[in-house]
Parts: sequence; structure tokens; C-alpha cells
Amino acid sequence: MSKLTIESVQAFATSFPVNDGVTLGIGRAVKRDAVIVKVVAGGITGWGEAHHGRCPGAIAHLINTTLRQLVTGMDASDTVGVWNKVYRMQLASHGMGAAAALALSGIDLALWDIRGKAVGWPVYKLLGGAARDVPAYAGGISLGYQPPEELVAEAAKFVAQGYRALKLRVGDRPDRDLTRVQAVREAFGDNITILVDANTGYRVEDVRRVMPGFEEAGVGWLEEPFPPHDYHSYGLAARFGSVPLAAGENHFTRFEFNRVLEDGFITVLQPDMSKCGGITEGLRIAAMASAYKLLVHPHTSSSGLNMVASIHFLCGVDNPGYFEGDTSKGNLFRDALTSTPYVVDAQGCVRPPEGPGLGVSVDEDFLTKHPVIDGPAYV
Repeated sequence: MSKLTIESVQAFATSFPVNDGVTLGIGRAVKRDAVIVKVVAGGITGWGEAHHGRCPGAIAHLINTTLRQLVTGMDASDTVGVWNKVYRMQLASHGMGAAAALALSGIDLALWDIRGKAVGWPVYKLLGGAARDVPAYAGGISLGYQPPEELVAEAAKFVAQGYRALKLRVGDRPDRDLTRVQAVREAFGDNITILVDANTGYRVEDVRRVMPGFEEAGVGWLEEPFPPHDYHSYGLAARFGSVPLAAGENHFTRFEFNRVLEDGFITVLQPDMSKCGGITEGLRIAAMASAYKLLVHPHTSSSGLNMVASIHFLCGVDNPGYFEGDTSKGNLFRDALTSTPYVVDAQGCVRPPEGPGLGVSVDEDFLTKHPVIDGPAYV
């Protein structure tokens, strides 16, 4: 195989409005954003997704200027070398911090797509993995704050699709959160696993109040009750009950996960392949977690590119957990930007695509038809 010299890097900031947005702990969704990254090397085009960081134009600009200059001319098959250069020049000192991690993630995914296409293998094979059934839960921007009967009706649709685990949005008010969780448990009994996500909306005293009810309902994890940097609150909340604390989608690189692992308060780890530094860094995080006998359950970002990357990743590590199925309504980044990223079977599992690279195609015209929409994604 000839050297895969990186010829070009281009990021596209893209958005579409949401008219019937779900209300979460961080507000009501009014639009969906994504940053899609196109890398060409050796005549092969690879695609990746950088999380938008709620400032998609800025993330795309960082890729299209600084990072593009840093990596153009490098060998696309040298994902470690590319990662290390961006880390040294942008993350280790005086860089853009989290923004650089997001931007690097999109480039890294595109490089893995190129590597797979160059040798004709799906990414999971490049990772030393094998195709297998991966259990999925119904997540994405869905199952938000609504009357219990409406929540149960929405959940029933996902159960009918095959999901055997659901993630409910909490962080509203402890009493209302408990009412919704109890309603779903009563409706479906022990046939499903219930997970909950506060989207950083709780205070320490809120977790103290909800923990007994979550334990009684058999909740599988409480995700992001606090912001990712609030290590002290996680330490306090871990003492309130037996429901595991989950986080990681907003922890960047193995260096932030290192503290999470050493503290031991967060035991459900959720790196996002479009945030943490890409598949290259996700593998390092998974290996660290494996040494602590912990599973990794990657957080899903906006587009089909991240979704298939997460499935490949889960098939390539020895400590895979859940895949987060995106069950949000009308997600054009899942339904129109890419070919179908995955299908949930009757047992609530997904499998990786068998095509080379990430295994999905991208409609480039979509990106020009859906330019970035300025402003906050949640209000």
C-alpha cells in the first residue's frame, strides 16, 4: 500500500431547526448541530464527526485553519502520530483545550475511515475485533420531561422496536423525576433496564432525595448529575446509595479519565468518540478502564458517523458496554446525512456495518443545504 499522505482537511458546520424540542436538564432543544470532517489522503476520502461543543462554527473554523495546517502532509495511517502532533501543539499547552479535543476527534475518525477503505476492512477489524451483537439502549435527545402517561407511551414505541433498555431524562425536580421513573417501571416491570440522565441538572441534595427511589426502581445508573469538573460532588453522591454514577461524555482525553478512575466515584464510563479524542484515544481510555474491571459505554453524538464509529469501537475492545441508540425524532444527521448507520434487532442489539472503513456513505449535498444556524442549541 502506498503512503496515504493527507492532502486536504475540511470541516462543515451544519444545523437544522427543531420545532418540537425535548426538554432536558440543560434546557429545551431548538436546533441540532454537527461538525462533519472530510479528509482526503492518497485519493481516498474519509469522513468523521467532531462534536459541535455548542459552537459548531468555532469548532469547524479551528479545524479549517490551525489543525488543517498541522496535519496536512502527514501519513493518514499514522493516527498515533497525528494525534500526538495535535496534542503537543494544541492540547498540552496554550491551546484551545476542549475545543481542540473535539476538533481532533473528527479528524481522527476520518483517518480511521481512510485506513479501513485503503485495505478494504471495516474499522472493527483494524481494531483487532470481531463483528458481534452489541446491546443498545434507547437514548439520544428523547424521553424528556413530560407527563408520565406520555412518557410511557413514548417508551412503549422504543420497546416495540426491540430496545430492552431505556434512558430517561431527570434533573427536573426530584419528586417529578421519581414519579416518571416509577411510572415507566410499573408499565414495563422487570422486562427492561431503566437508566437515568440528569444532564448536570442536580444539586447534591437532589441526589440525596432521589437515590432511595432510584434504588427501589432498580435504576441501572445515574448519569451526569453534576458538571464533569465537580469531582467533590460526585464523591459525596457516591455515598448516598448503590445506583452507579455515570459520566464521561464531557471528559476529554485519557488524562481527564485518569482522575475519574483514580477517584473511583464514577464507575460507568461514557467516552464520546467525537469528543474524547477519537477512536485512537478511546482505545486508550478503554484499556485504562479495563485495568479497573470497568466497562465503557460510549456516548452517542449527532450523526450516523459517530454512531457507527461507536459500534466499531465497542466491537474492538475487551470491556464493551451499551451502545447508545439515537431515538430522537427527525434527526436528519442520522436519517439523511448518512446511509443507515445501524438497525436494532428484536433482542435490542446492533451490529457493525461490514463495508470498508466506517461503512456508511455521506451525502455531501446535505452539508451545503443545511448551513450552520447561529445561536444556542438549548433555551
